[in-house]
Amino acid sequence: MPQHAATPFLRRRSTLAALAGGVAVTAGAGVLLSGAFAAEPAPKVVLPQADATFDYQIGGAYTPPAGVKALSRDRGAEPVRGLYNVCYVNAFQTQPDAMDWWQKQNPDLLLRDGSGEPVNDEAWGEALLDTSTAAKRTRLAKIVGSWIDGCAKSGFQAVEPDNLDSYERSGGRLTRAHNAAFAKLLATRAHAAGLAIGQKNTTDLLDQRKTIGFDFAVAEECGRYGECADYATAYGNRVFVIEYTARDFSQACSAVGAELSVVQRDLDVRPAGQKGYVFRTC
Repeated sequence: MPQHAATPFLRRRSTLAALAGGVAVTAGAGVLLSGAFAAEPAPKVVLPQADATFDYQIGGAYTPPAGVKALSRDRGAEPVRGLYNVCYVNAFQTQPDAMDWWQKQNPDLLLRDGSGEPVNDEAWGEALLDTSTAAKRTRLAKIVGSWIDGCAKSGFQAVEPDNLDSYERSGGRLTRAHNAAFAKLLATRAHAAGLAIGQKNTTDLLDQRKTIGFDFAVAEECGRYGECADYATAYGNRVFVIEYTARDFSQACSAVGAELSVVQRDLDVRPAGQKGYVFRTC
């Protein structure tokens, strides 16, 4: 499978900041099922339909265009009744405006370089979270798990934890195995909450999708990199494809538009009505 550069071209994620006040974690937040509820069956997980017309709204919510059957919104937004709603969670990196919270509350969960400074994804101004040990993954799963529970309570049907590929930007401090192990914790938490969970990018972990627990995929720029067919094969066409240029969108539509949901959005994923807004489907 193709190998990407450390910073993939036009890789896009939410511009909305995590609310520091909403990140507080109670002592029991990391327990998947307490003894009192162990006997209760987990809520039913509903998978997305293949080739359902999709809209990617992580930059701001707006009324979905006619014909849209599924969408992704930031975890702070409200889902849309009657649609299949995917909740965006920045799970492997920080939101830029949340750095103060992480530095004050959990500074050791930020990945750090040899000088003790946070390792950053320079393209988006986000610090990488440290998934390198089981103890840190467990603590991170309590925090991110509370966000996933919040997605379920809000009425979303699924979650997409972003930056699964953060190990590519870690300078060798993180590995695929570290992030796969953390993703497995998140998948277990999502399923316990009744949510499907989508693999967000990186074909490098497609062969571990069943072990991790991923149910579908959200693939940015797979048309550009010629990877859409890999996702389609792995997930039985349950793949939401996002492209950011007319050329890449055309390539994706030609290659997989008959089987997969493909959408072109503007790089800033602006809400409808704002200058520069782009929304096209095959």
